[in-house]
Amino acid sequence: MQEKHIIIIGGGFAGVNLAKQMGNKKGLRVTLVDRNNYNFFPPLLYQVSTGMLDISSISIPFRTLFIGYKNLFFRIGEFEAIVPDQNKVVLSTGAMHYDALVFATGTESNYFGMENIEKNALPMKTVNDAIKLRNYLLMEGERYTYCTDEAEKRKMRNIVISGAGPSGVEIAGMIAEMRKRKLKEIYPELENERLNIYLVDGAPTVLPPMSEKSQKYTLKILKQLGVIVKLNTMVSDYKDDKVFFKDGKTIETKTLIWTAGVTALKFKGLSEASYDKSNRIKVDAYNKVIHTDNIYAIGDTCIQTTDPNFPDGHPQLGSVAQQQGKALGANFVAMAKNDELKPFRYNDKGAMAIIGDQKAVADMTFPKIILTGWLAWFSWLFVHLFLLVSYRNQFRTFWNWFNAYLGKGQSQGIMIGKFPKDAPLTKKKC
Repeated sequence: MQEKHIIIIGGGFAGVNLAKQMGNKKGLRVTLVDRNNYNFFPPLLYQVSTGMLDISSISIPFRTLFIGYKNLFFRIGEFEAIVPDQNKVVLSTGAMHYDALVFATGTESNYFGMENIEKNALPMKTVNDAIKLRNYLLMEGERYTYCTDEAEKRKMRNIVISGAGPSGVEIAGMIAEMRKRKLKEIYPELENERLNIYLVDGAPTVLPPMSEKSQKYTLKILKQLGVIVKLNTMVSDYKDDKVFFKDGKTIETKTLIWTAGVTALKFKGLSEASYDKSNRIKVDAYNKVIHTDNIYAIGDTCIQTTDPNFPDGHPQLGSVAQQQGKALGANFVAMAKNDELKPFRYNDKGAMAIIGDQKAVADMTFPKIILTGWLAWFSWLFVHLFLLVSYRNQFRTFWNWFNAYLGKGQSQGIMIGKFPKDAPLTKKKC
């Protein structure tokens, strides 16, 4: 049997599940390409950024992950272009030829054309973003302890989080719990100080994709935790240590955390007709890019309107990416055997979000029930623990959660690198 070379661009939920589905299958040779040499688990990035988990708890090198799969290979590199008529993809580390090419690149932060926000806000989409945010929060905490300028300290006491989806809610809840339980133990200098946490969103509710019951419960718990929630409030700019809103109001702050939106990427060499208005790649029922013969897209980067239950496309969730990866992998195996292909159908298992200690929401589809409080929190922990791609990640994460539950918490709050003497952080009046 002649081997078919399948190249996967992107090693997130979709790419890794696709690759492993084809592992050790005859007739297939698979190369996964990524700019990083590791896979990571995005739903737990906020716990890295707040010091609950370390990087190794949510990440694993691709080469380690592929041990035991003789037909799976890894190539580090940035995607540069595709040459469809030559079946060639150009990377920063060289060109490669393929029999089938799969885009599984996910999304990046969407700043909606606001240059100051892109330049000055703190996103949370990658491991680098999480580490940068953690370093920044730790540095700001240290700087606050010796700052003598009251105007600067007032700005430092305000943290603004833009975007009240799961990521925004989870990081707001985590910081609020830290303020309530640990901050004054770690920083005794803050005994008489008050950290203000703002969660803002242009939508009329928190957690827009979830049920009304979950939304109301989440809003209630956030307020109980002391988070200042501002809905129907759209950010328009961020400059001179001030967040501007479209209604003309402002908040002075040194910290704007951006979780307000994502956008798919565009790829040089792929026809403009292949994209919809949000840059997602249009695919058929088998995740093949329209108007192509051997190019596919899965996960957040694509939009598929052939699923009867999702005529407007699937939500951009990790569960969709995971299932599409497995489904396309099974179809590639079927192609190698000349078997019949199966169209993709998403099995919606529901959605969940954690708010704080023993507080979460979960909209379940089977059985159809809405969970809140301790039971939803435990379900969230269980599901996310077993979604991690390796036993090592599962053990490390469980151990850190166990320590946090016993009260030790935030054990990974270590500043990476030397405290910069001449950084903008420390050149102010402090």
